[in-house]
Amino acid sequence: MGKGKVILAFSGGLDTSICVPLLKERYDFEEVVTVAVDVGQPEDEIAATTEKGKKISDRHYTIDVKERFVDDYIFPSVRANGSYEGYPIGTALARPLIAEEIVKVAGKEGAGVVAHGCTGKGNDQFRFDFIFRCAGLEIIAPMRDLNLTREWEIRYAQEHDIPVTVVKEKPYSIDENCWTRSIEGGVLENPARHPPEDIYAWTVAPQDAPDTPELVQIEFEEGIPVALNGEFLSGLALIRRLNLIAGRNGVGRNDMIEDRILGIKAREIYEHPAATVLLAAHYDLERLVLTRQELAFKESVDSKWSELGYLGLVHEPLFSALTAFIARTQERVNGTVDLELHKGAVRIKGRNSVSGLYSDDLVSFDSSTVDQTHAVGYSNYFGLQARLAENLRKK
Repeated sequence: MGKGKVILAFSGGLDTSICVPLLKERYDFEEVVTVAVDVGQPEDEIAATTEKGKKISDRHYTIDVKERFVDDYIFPSVRANGSYEGYPIGTALARPLIAEEIVKVAGKEGAGVVAHGCTGKGNDQFRFDFIFRCAGLEIIAPMRDLNLTREWEIRYAQEHDIPVTVVKEKPYSIDENCWTRSIEGGVLENPARHPPEDIYAWTVAPQDAPDTPELVQIEFEEGIPVALNGEFLSGLALIRRLNLIAGRNGVGRNDMIEDRILGIKAREIYEHPAATVLLAAHYDLERLVLTRQELAFKESVDSKWSELGYLGLVHEPLFSALTAFIARTQERVNGTVDLELHKGAVRIKGRNSVSGLYSDDLVSFDSSTVDQTHAVGYSNYFGLQARLAENLRKK
């Protein structure tokens, strides 16, 4: 007697593709339902994933949530200057949303068991498992449970006539959404190995970018990018267009050693052209409109928000509390930022906001508004305790 039905989070890659026969052969499920969630992958990739899912599984769903991903996950991350160890978080943001859609399908299908293709070494297992356990579902992870290797998986796929693009010579694991693209595995696992240029798809090599700098202007309303070069666009359209602009200028590559949730250090390579530009612009605009106290406190909030986002703990009460605080600070983050993109570099050229706290008159050397003599009294007490301590030391 079989075990009935299981819902599989399906990307169409090597891991999730071989999960379909594995769930039947090793776990005795009678029916495998695959679910692909569109968070902004290339259209041809989504089409291929859908076709494969329909071909190799008993039933397949493809769910389009890319607009929601931008509005409910990416833009809150922009407001929080969302980054982890120096790179924009993106893959982590998509996982809870994907898992939530899997939960919905499980409810629709009347299934109490879900599966994913995550390994026992990476981060995604925790991000998926957290959401699934919140929903009270049983979890199966064949790669993790069976201790499978990449080489074994490739051979297994070949034996079962499952078409995959991964080969032994290029066993890269690639994850992509509209915000970020990650590449890992194969020769990249050696942190000393220089990455081959053919792993990149969104960005040209900085040295091959145009010699002439390209200027862009980003307009924000309450911390959310709404216009590119004066043209108001939907969030998804703005990100996609900026990915092309920044990518052709070599902007948005990260090659780094990342600390995974388990504590494992891993070599990770990312492409995120639009994210690099938008986060730089937003960070700069905040410096113009927020007070010193707001900026100092928000920096610690942003760091914690990003950590929780990286972990995938979107249902942690602190995460929603921090999001609420950040949203309040963004009420005045309105204005434009001009940036120059040139051979991999992003440079701020200017910024403007009606909410800005900058005053030409106050800061100007020729200002007559400020009576400079008023600063004498303040200066007399400035660093008082440090001066007293220094005097004691000298004695």
